[in-house]
This record gives sequence, C-alpha cells and structure tokens, in this order.
Amino acid sequence: MSEPTTPRAAAPGPEPEPAPASASLPTPAPLTARLLGWEVVCVLALSLGASAVAAVISFAGALTAPGGLAEQTANLVVPRAEAERPWLDLSRQLSSLVFAMAPVVLVIHLLHRTRESARTIGFDLRRPGFDLAAGAGLAALIGCGGLVVYLVSWRLGLTVTVAPSSLEEHWWQYPVLILQAVKNGVLEEVIVVGYLMLRLGQMGWSPVRIIAVSAVLRAFYHLYQGVGMFFGNLVMGVVFCWFYRRWGRVGPLVAAHSLIDIAAFAGSVLLIGKVGWLPG
Repeated sequence: MSEPTTPRAAAPGPEPEPAPASASLPTPAPLTARLLGWEVVCVLALSLGASAVAAVISFAGALTAPGGLAEQTANLVVPRAEAERPWLDLSRQLSSLVFAMAPVVLVIHLLHRTRESARTIGFDLRRPGFDLAAGAGLAALIGCGGLVVYLVSWRLGLTVTVAPSSLEEHWWQYPVLILQAVKNGVLEEVIVVGYLMLRLGQMGWSPVRIIAVSAVLRAFYHLYQGVGMFFGNLVMGVVFCWFYRRWGRVGPLVAAHSLIDIAAFAGSVLLIGKVGWLPG
C-alpha cells in the first residue's frame, strides 16, 4: 500500500482589506419633526429657555417684595470678586463670557449635522458692511423706542430699576462691558431668531406662529425687568423676526443688539447718577 500523502498547506494569499470604520457605524435616524422638536427643547433648556424660567421666578420675587416694582433693582453686569482683587474679577468675567457661548457652538454643530451651517442663518462675514449698516439703523430705531418704554413704564411703576453695570472702575471695565454686549447679541439672535426660526420652519410651523413663539420667548426671559420691558421686548422680537425673514440674515440683528447693549452698558456708567431723568 502506498503511503498516505500529507496535504500541503495552501499558499498564503493577500490579506483581506479591513472593512472601513464607517461600515460599523449605525445609520443615522431620519430627520423628523419629533427629533427636531427634542433638539430645540434641549438647546433652549441649556440657554434662553432656562433664562426665561429664571426671569419668571425673579419677577415673582420682585412682585412679592416690599414696595413696588420701581423700588426693586435688576443688576445686569455685576462684580464677581472683591474690589481689591480686580484680576480675579476679570478672570471670572472672561471665563463666564467664554462658556456663555457654548449654546451657540452647540447650535452651529447641530446645523452641520444636518448638512447646514452658520451660513444657513446668515451668521457669517459675507456682507459685513450691510450687516453693520442695517444693524446700526435697526439699533437706532429699537434703542430709542426701548429707552422711551423703559422710562415711561418705570414712572408708572411697571418696571424695576435696571442697573446695566455695577462693575468697579478698573481699566478693563469698558472692554468687559463691550464683550458682554456682543455676547448678548450673538447668543440671543443666533438662538432665538436664526436657529429657532429655521428649525420650527423645518417642523412645518407657519411663519406667524414661529414669530409669535420667538417674540414671546424673548419677552419672557426679559420679564425680570418688569411688565413694561416684557412688552417692549415682545415688540422688539416681532420686529427682529420680520427683518430676519426679509433679509435672511441674522448678522444685522447681532450687530443691532450688540450696539443697543453697548450704548446701555456704557451709558449707564457715564450717565446714571449724573442726570435726573435716568433712574438709578
């Protein structure tokens, strides 16, 4: 009998190519109104929705405090350390400004996840001249009207005394106030106008309903300033939404809001206590 033959090992072939990493990732869920709705809720809960709740609580506290609303004071930009420790105060001011921008970064990230970007809502530098010019005109219109509403409503006892700044007189006082004003402009207009109007529109809401929700939200997170400023910001919200629908850009609104707050913050430092017609 012949010897049994030992089977030869097969010649080594080429190594199989590894599957791409993306093949193991789950397929993203389809974009639905329900998903967008929860996205909007999460963004607002981390930003101006939470501010609206805090403003309602603050307003309730002012209403139940001794004296009328005009006897209460709302301090906007306050010291964060003792007067003899200015560098600690500055460090805390700057860190709060940086982290206050986190919701805006989140919104831009979420836009990119749906193949959109900040450019989709007009938050870019494509038209800086137009944004600044239109924003300056809008700031003059809204700013003058807002000042009148504040003064009249304060005289009627419908608004608290607003102290835009109570910072100590340090060399960095005005730069911090300017940064605070720009932060307010970016945070509010990007989220409450650009992002919210885009997402609610994608969910099938009508323009009138979207504008109403955006304006009411703006009014509520300013309610801590009193009834007069609630309605003043309600009108401002409607005007800003209308201009956004017309221009398709949030840039002019950011410029307008920033200029209004710069004038309010700097003006409070320069004028409060020096002129009789301005409360404080």
